[in-house]
Amino acid sequence: MRFRLLLFASLLSGLICAQDSTLTIGLKKTPPFIMQDASGRPSGLSHSFWELIDDQVPAKIKYHWYEDVESMLEAVAREEVDFSINPITVTEQRMDSLDFSQPYFISGTAMVRRAENSWMIFLENFFSKQFFSAIAILLGVILLFGILVWLFERQKKEGTQFRRNWRGILDGFWWSAVTMTTVGYGDKSPETGGGRTIAFIWMFTAILLISGLTAGVASALTVKSMESKIENVEDLRRFKTGTIDATGTAEYLRNYGLPDVYFESVEEGFAALKAGEIDIFVFDRPVLRFYLEKGDNQDLVLDDRNLKTDYYSFTYPKHSSLRAALDPKIVKALKSDSWNFILRRASKTGD
Repeated sequence: MRFRLLLFASLLSGLICAQDSTLTIGLKKTPPFIMQDASGRPSGLSHSFWELIDDQVPAKIKYHWYEDVESMLEAVAREEVDFSINPITVTEQRMDSLDFSQPYFISGTAMVRRAENSWMIFLENFFSKQFFSAIAILLGVILLFGILVWLFERQKKEGTQFRRNWRGILDGFWWSAVTMTTVGYGDKSPETGGGRTIAFIWMFTAILLISGLTAGVASALTVKSMESKIENVEDLRRFKTGTIDATGTAEYLRNYGLPDVYFESVEEGFAALKAGEIDIFVFDRPVLRFYLEKGDNQDLVLDDRNLKTDYYSFTYPKHSSLRAALDPKIVKALKSDSWNFILRRASKTGD
């Protein structure tokens, strides 16, 4: 065991010396993982995790900041920096040009939407196509049986219950509706054999029709929130969605023909949500939670479900020796009490 430790120390020391005892780390501000204080120094969850490893690395650390994730990852791939400690999601496309460390944080891709008013949802469902379709079918069947009865009753010369002209159709419609609802005013009733046969059939048909259509109308008026309409990522096609361009979330959504709109930042996405330009903003859950708590976003809601699980890792240039040198340190830091304390403190701060 002692020999292995000496061998690792020798490997890491040789690697650092080969790089002039300086490691350059690429960073892009991604709260709450990577932030920058007033003096320009990095902070945040990812940086706190790196500090648990940094103490064991005999090298000077230099940070280089980038404006967007895409530029930072391109710099890592071109070896302009040694690696990045940003929370980068491992994707198949990125693996073609980058190497990844052991995951140090497990998160999820989540959705933010506007808070919904139950009365507005009810009114929306009341004037929905499903509701009016159910009502139209009901009125159509009532009219059909009313016309059938009228066709028989109009042939009877005596009586005026069903007028012989076109107004008799209205009489038939009235009789059909009264019979279906079992009100039974008795002001109109068929007298011919054919009319009574139609009436007999309609009585039993109405029982089945009412039970079925009542359930249909009730279903159409049930208050269905946007959340209940989304069971998986494919359901997002029914809504106008947005995310941040050149991110793992954007790459994931493109596999499903999404999103509709790209933004430069989470703040821009939230502003579009509030303005009604999009229905759903999709991104990493911890980042979404941070920005929701940071600003005046009471009218926005973070969905409880994850569309997928994300694994955050450090990124290295392809075939970088740093991966083999740092991965054991990452695993050790993950198991440390210090990292668990940092996570608990971050969780309490988020609550």
